[in-house]
Amino acid sequence: MDEEIIVRTRDLVKKFGDFTAVDKINVNIRRGEIFGFLGPNGAGKTTTMRIITTLASPTSGSIEIEGHDVTEISDPVKEKIGIIQQHIALDRDVSVRENIRYHAILHRIPKKEAEARIEELASLMGLDSYMDKLVVNLSGGWKRRVAIVCAIIHNPAILFLDEPTAGLDTQSRHMLWDLIRRLNDMGTTIFVTTHYMDEAEELCDRVAIINHGKIVCEGTPAELCSSIGSWAVEYIDSDKRKIYRYFPDRKASKEFQDLLPANACVVSRATNLEDVFLELTGRDVEATQEVKYRI
Repeated sequence: MDEEIIVRTRDLVKKFGDFTAVDKINVNIRRGEIFGFLGPNGAGKTTTMRIITTLASPTSGSIEIEGHDVTEISDPVKEKIGIIQQHIALDRDVSVRENIRYHAILHRIPKKEAEARIEELASLMGLDSYMDKLVVNLSGGWKRRVAIVCAIIHNPAILFLDEPTAGLDTQSRHMLWDLIRRLNDMGTTIFVTTHYMDEAEELCDRVAIINHGKIVCEGTPAELCSSIGSWAVEYIDSDKRKIYRYFPDRKASKEFQDLLPANACVVSRATNLEDVFLELTGRDVEATQEVKYRI
């Protein structure tokens, strides 16, 4: 295994009866990066993450985490990973401190070491004044912070975050983004699933876009945007439909705009990941496309 690669999957497949939820997924996650799995609800993001983290079994294919073959839940694998699922698994009726202590016990961390680690992480996450509050009394954003501490109490090599900001308000989303960046700066590799295009652009070093169980493209956000054209033009055609055209630079887009009717309601802007997703998967929600390319 390449030393740089911390997670590797090969032809990962998950079927539920006749339905294929994950269809030959191949990803290589590099040590120290934030890797984003981007796609709409039902695309296969969570299922893929659950298989990689041993919470579900694949129908076929293979997974390696830091050189360990993930064929069953084993201690070497569990100690390498931290997981935060969409539904936060905290005991609502005990304090923040007791929730974190419980996870330290599960990982068999000696008491003295655990207490020092708890204090360190509480300070990092800004939880000092919340440690003796009941979880039930916390907002969604603060519960996420507690869940992150529980997930990294054993100092995992990679943290898996499944749609970490789903349901949070704008302020809480940005708060979580800052914490994710801080953890990454401290050396934690992060795998994050999201259906928010702006979240993937804001956080991720590399992104794989998944749709209907297939990866349709992979690369840095800038590479993916450049692949369809760095500059976008939106306009209304004679049938009152919104049309999107993409160009290599602003000059080329301006030359195209000059050819449009004066009443076309033109918008010119930089390309974003939403453009990439819609161009590769189609603007029809039922559309399915095979892998087009990998950057």
